[in-house]
Amino acid sequence: RKQLHPSDLNEFSLTGFTEGPVTQVTLFLVFLLTYLVTILGNLGTIALIRASPQLHSPMYYFLGNLAFVDLCSSTVITPEMPVDFTSEKKGTAYAGCVAQVVISDLFGMTKCFLLAMIAYDHYMAICHPLVYPLVLSPKCCFQLVTGSYLVGLTNGMGQTIGTTNLSFCSSSVIDLFFCDFSPLITLSSSDTTLRHILRTSASWVGVASSLVVLVSHVAIISATLSNSSAEGKHKVLSTCASHLTTVRIFCGTSLFMCLKPSSDSSREEDKRAAVLYTVVTPMLNPLIYSLRNTEVKEALRRLTN
Repeated sequence: RKQLHPSDLNEFSLTGFTEGPVTQVTLFLVFLLTYLVTILGNLGTIALIRASPQLHSPMYYFLGNLAFVDLCSSTVITPEMPVDFTSEKKGTAYAGCVAQVVISDLFGMTKCFLLAMIAYDHYMAICHPLVYPLVLSPKCCFQLVTGSYLVGLTNGMGQTIGTTNLSFCSSSVIDLFFCDFSPLITLSSSDTTLRHILRTSASWVGVASSLVVLVSHVAIISATLSNSSAEGKHKVLSTCASHLTTVRIFCGTSLFMCLKPSSDSSREEDKRAAVLYTVVTPMLNPLIYSLRNTEVKEALRRLTN
């Protein structure tokens, strides 16, 4: 079979969702509504945090950056889905595909680090409140967030450089609704060693971030159960459950995409997993971290009164 370098390809074809016309209309409306809720929710979160002095703390600094990352990553991927439902030709130019891989990977890796930082912030605030202001000073928080973006950018560029060096057969059909490095690697006919390195380098960030979240919450729950009142236990456990829900959905599904064997051909399962971490979590995060938070509700009440 003829081998093609990515630069020889004019575009990649995206299969998207291949259901019947009625289902596609329903999905069009669902994804359009989801995107609008995502934009309004995350923009509202950023604006509220910036406008409310009582929310100028490390936790809300991390949450504001998480909202920004969700806003950007969703804008890169989600708007293309309603467009594909109304277009007969579901494809993207090679340059656009590469750009989508870079940006989505950049914000995806950054989000993993931010979720780990939020868990660490909870741990320090609950288990070590006396040294919390010193450890998570404004300078330290800025450095942590800046480092997250730099690591995300480095990983995204590394994945993209590796992907552009892959060879493909004559087929350029990506069985997904956006350009992601995982289906591109699966589509590639290059040496399996390179493919393995690319998959491994993409998954280590998610594994490391998940471990930080898990260890932090084990320590939080242990300290809470032994020292807090019933009301305090309920509040802390509710906060932990909310954060763990986000981590489980985002990191779990993204790691599933990275670590799933190429021989497994259940692409519909891949699409459902991709929808969870690219579309659902950016919409849910403002609801999980803002509307269920009493401090955010109080800040919103003060601004509106």
